[in-house]
Amino acid sequence: MIKVVICGASGRMGQTLGRMVHDAPDMELVGGINLRTSSFFGADIVESKDADALLKKTKADVVIDFTIASAAVGNVQMAARNNCALIVGTTGISSEQRAEMEKAITGHVPAVISTNFSIGVAIFQQLVRESARLLKDYDIEVIEAHHRNKKDAPSGTAKTILQIIEEEAGARMKQYGREGMTERQDEIGVHVIRGGDIVGDHKVMYSKNFETIELSHRAYDRSVFASGALVAARWVVGKKPGIYGMSDVLGLKK
Repeated sequence: MIKVVICGASGRMGQTLGRMVHDAPDMELVGGINLRTSSFFGADIVESKDADALLKKTKADVVIDFTIASAAVGNVQMAARNNCALIVGTTGISSEQRAEMEKAITGHVPAVISTNFSIGVAIFQQLVRESARLLKDYDIEVIEAHHRNKKDAPSGTAKTILQIIEEEAGARMKQYGREGMTERQDEIGVHVIRGGDIVGDHKVMYSKNFETIELSHRAYDRSVFASGALVAARWVVGKKPGIYGMSDVLGLKK
């Protein structure tokens, strides 16, 4: 049995993850970490100050973090101190915070870090990579939509998509929205939508005279991210220390 501790256990993703780990026949939900003590699916939720003690007591195999950037750094450091493998799906992480996380992980524990744990998104990103390589002389636009409470913009997934496009089609200026007299240059247009309870929509549009090609992915429920995180958790336990992505988990070519 893979022993799992979930950070941000009382949040929407934390609750979804907790339920799915609890229901998984090969996993055991041994605890959660949040701002206040509570319980979920038969496991205790402890405050952050008691997290080290929880990991030592439960001998957790893997820590899953879908929280906020400021909390994720401390959670990663805590897990690494206790030799726990990591699944990190938190977005909005700065380059400085990423460096701190990498320092804690490198040479100590295996970790899968991804801006999106949906298996469909991993395939979608592979298609974006191939299309960007083939359509580098097309005009490119990236559009993403999320629920009204999402704080970081563009989404972490959209930033990953932009990185993939630039790796294949070359660096371009990013134009975040448009207003007024804005003749198109050699740029990538980036458009962010926030509203209602949209779980996550991402689209890449390639346009040239007389034709447009669109690739898109739409998530209908947060369980799609949790399901992918559990796939990654099963994969990462026992791996060599280092940082991996969903392409490694799924064996996709980079």
